[in-house]
Amino acid sequence: MEQSRTREESARRIGPYRLITRLDPPGPAVPARRFVARTQDGERTVLLSAPLPGADPARFATEADAARRLLGPWIAPVTDLAPPGEHPWYTTPYLPLLPLPVALAVQGRPLPETTVRAVGTALAEALAAAHGQGLTHAGVSPAAVLLTADGPRLSCFGAVRAAAADCEPRTGLPGLDPGALAPEQASGGRPRPPGDIYALGAVLAYAATGHTVPERDELPSALRPVISSCLARDPADRPTAAALMAALAPPTPHRTVLNSAGALLAPGWLPGRVVAALARQSSELLAAELPTDTTPRT
Repeated sequence: MEQSRTREESARRIGPYRLITRLDPPGPAVPARRFVARTQDGERTVLLSAPLPGADPARFATEADAARRLLGPWIAPVTDLAPPGEHPWYTTPYLPLLPLPVALAVQGRPLPETTVRAVGTALAEALAAAHGQGLTHAGVSPAAVLLTADGPRLSCFGAVRAAAADCEPRTGLPGLDPGALAPEQASGGRPRPPGDIYALGAVLAYAATGHTVPERDELPSALRPVISSCLARDPADRPTAAALMAALAPPTPHRTVLNSAGALLAPGWLPGRVVAALARQSSELLAAELPTDTTPRT
């Protein structure tokens, strides 16, 4: 199976998709191998994810299948899966997007408070929907957050569960960002909603400072109380996703929980450099020419 994966990727193809470019630069906290890819006929562009070297492909396949149940606002939905017996992969719809770490690199500094609030409110809304369905995401990290022009998308469902079974320590494993791993999950505890809140706090800390585990004084004063509450070591001291939405949303007289994210995603919510990078990505992909594939299908 590993040989099959190597042949397909060397031919710039995984399953029925032709690979155009990698989404992420190499790094220890990338949750999966992610590519922008196209169908053979060139009609459809997708974001394709496959397991990292050293990850358990069976667990990846199980979580990819489970991710089809994760629906709601600001979620990158799973639209296609590898057939049984193939090395696992899954796809989500493509639109110009940047992983959060890439956006910070493009910006050259942490994101402004208005952007951090917008990201946090939208992702809290996504988690509230998941938790309401009885689901725990368990894969929230900076690299799992994809920024698009019309708002963030949460991807990489189940990265923690895919890396280790319950009761097994989850530190130092492929695809995990240790700074976004709640203490009770790092030691092997079953993923639960408070762990998602801890991870979201780490994401917001990263967006605001460039670090998932900053010193308290590094956090912007207006965001310090809410981010610190998410990062409480005791899960019982963390807010719920709904409470986090209310804490991050702008104080407008007509704001409700249902429209709080939309209120922050008005034009200008993303810094100009990030918007320009999204536009460049879009134009480069439109101009991309895929190499002729003469390799037989395996």
